[in-house]
Amino acid sequence: MDRFAELGGNFIDTADIYQYGVSEEYVGSWLSMKEREKFVIATKVCAPMDPTYKDPNQLGLSRHHIMDSIDKSLKRLQTDYVDLYQIHRWDDGTPIEETMRALNDLVRAGKVRYIGASNVTGWQLQKIVELGRTMGLNKWITLQAQYSLLCRYTEWELVEICRREGLGLLPWSPLKGGWLTGKFTCDMTAAPADTRVGWASEKEGRKSQAAPDFQQYAHNEKFWALDKVLKRVAKEQGKSVAQVSLRWLLQKDTVSSVIIGAKTLQQLEDNMGAAAGWELTQQQMADLDAASAVEIPYPYEQVWRANKAQGRERP
Repeated sequence: MDRFAELGGNFIDTADIYQYGVSEEYVGSWLSMKEREKFVIATKVCAPMDPTYKDPNQLGLSRHHIMDSIDKSLKRLQTDYVDLYQIHRWDDGTPIEETMRALNDLVRAGKVRYIGASNVTGWQLQKIVELGRTMGLNKWITLQAQYSLLCRYTEWELVEICRREGLGLLPWSPLKGGWLTGKFTCDMTAAPADTRVGWASEKEGRKSQAAPDFQQYAHNEKFWALDKVLKRVAKEQGKSVAQVSLRWLLQKDTVSSVIIGAKTLQQLEDNMGAAAGWELTQQQMADLDAASAVEIPYPYEQVWRANKAQGRERP
């Protein structure tokens, strides 16, 4: 984390559920030795802090859980406020109005500076925006969502809502568990054990959207076509494949910052090298857009096609 700060990093994202509070404790221990005002600290609430799921007061977005969770997070983070407090996901068990009022009260109490969302659908995010207006509450300012060259579904609604409503987008899993780093080749028969893909492939039940196993892309022709374009662009720029993947996100107009998850100092330094001092050309961005494009489902495709035919489509 010292090296992260030395390289100009100032935004640190965590959550109460990460290692059941241990992540926040690590951040807090480090932060206690720094100038607090120089860093933007973000954390999240919603996930069950009781691994047995038996205590209803230890999960979700009820007023009780939010008020209890923020105090515990602040204690672990060794600070009297967090800059950004995010709902980790939508909670079907709590009226969103209750959640929004509770979070607004935290802003008024000075425990939270700003509020954000994470892992919500388009209609859920738009409802939050509209309710905030009608209820006269503090505006939510960010959306943290999975977004990468291998996860562009976010663009169908969420990116457009962020653009129209003025929310900053914070992509997580920007390298798709390592698949967008160039470390894999089409002649491999298995992922190295020390990679996240290798970890996800070892045991049944480990793989997920954020941690794809080896089989998900190993025989996927579209992925290898994208990998080829990435490596070409990296060579043209004199950068790593990971840096190109991150830079593609950073040049999207709604993206405020990218959530990286470096495991080693070398990975951290490489990832941070995507942040400033160079840009992908318009042609390189277009090539990456084309190589990573996904089939657009109904009704998005029909709306786009009709507007394009009439010369009214949005970029």
